Amino acid sequence: MTVDQPPLPLDGITVVALEQAVAAPLATRHLADMGARVIKVERVGEGDFARDYDDAVHGLASHFVWLNRGKESLTLDLKSPSGRSTLRALVDRSDVFLQNLAPGAATRLGFGAQELRADHPGLIVVDMSGYGDAGPYRERKAYDMLVQAEAGLISVTGTADEAAKTGIPTSDIAAGMYAVTSILGALVRRGTTGVGAAVAVSMFDATVEWMGHPMYMRLYGDRQIARSGVGHAAIVPYDRYPTADGEILIGVQNDRGWRALVTEVLGRPELATDPRYATNIERVRRRAEVDAEVASETKRFSTAELDERLAAAGVPAAEIRELDGVVAHPQLAQRDRWREVDTEVGPIRAVLPPMTFADVEMRMGPVPALGEHTDAILAELGIEL
Repeated sequence: MTVDQPPLPLDGITVVALEQAVAAPLATRHLADMGARVIKVERVGEGDFARDYDDAVHGLASHFVWLNRGKESLTLDLKSPSGRSTLRALVDRSDVFLQNLAPGAATRLGFGAQELRADHPGLIVVDMSGYGDAGPYRERKAYDMLVQAEAGLISVTGTADEAAKTGIPTSDIAAGMYAVTSILGALVRRGTTGVGAAVAVSMFDATVEWMGHPMYMRLYGDRQIARSGVGHAAIVPYDRYPTADGEILIGVQNDRGWRALVTEVLGRPELATDPRYATNIERVRRRAEVDAEVASETKRFSTAELDERLAAAGVPAAEIRELDGVVAHPQLAQRDRWREVDTEVGPIRAVLPPMTFADVEMRMGPVPALGEHTDAILAELGIEL
């Protein structure tokens, strides 16, 4: 923070995280970006196993550098009394304690919410898990793919011929974001009452929450929505369509958009008033017909020309970009969204956090080496090295 820069939203907040993999580290990285001091507790000699997922970033793991910038790495042996007493001393000085160990493991180590908050009522304790702290699935392994399956996400993702999981760890990300919002809410409440909180967030619950539309279709429409690739089960036209040199996505949200598409862009005004296609309900009933009509016109244009025509008419559309196109995306470049983040192997590029405050830029601290801050933190606690 520069001299004339306002404080970050979470300056002065200390978070201790007994975390690994994706969900919990994502939550605490956002807290670190917003200014919190985040102390990441890792296993001696091994650390977070996400450190070894791959070596794509100059020898470091892509998941780890994505999820762990701005944190301090403290290595402790929690099987030893000294390791546990050190962690307890650290938690007692903190505002938030977050953990995503196996169900019941934190409590067995002496770090259950009830025990911690008995002497520190202002503490916010967040327990993250796969399926929650009760129920028949409590003890099950809860990797992202497995939770996507149990929560029904895979059943609605993919093509008509084949189901698929999402290409990113959606269940992990969902849980991480609900942990962030829970912590922020608990901090606001503590600011007015002085009382902390015990919060539980599970990957399963987070993903089921995101399944609202398909679940309501099942509950009240009495049907499982069909897998539709990049299309939409309840909106037409909303899919990928051919162009003279590739393809483009078009997403018409309402009947006004349909009229703009067929009259201003495709030059087929008769389709706007055709009763078979005039409303979205009718277009969904005739999905194949509508898609064929649209495709017969879109393939007359190049992707770039059609993209311009769609934008001019206010019809939602997008190019289908590979990741090299995202890295070079003009929307990132022209808005100056790239920064450098330090790591033990040198600086790497990273995109600014999505939370864009008008008066202060989020902090993007270094990615810590394993145990990099152990000595300094122990000295801070008055523990002899």
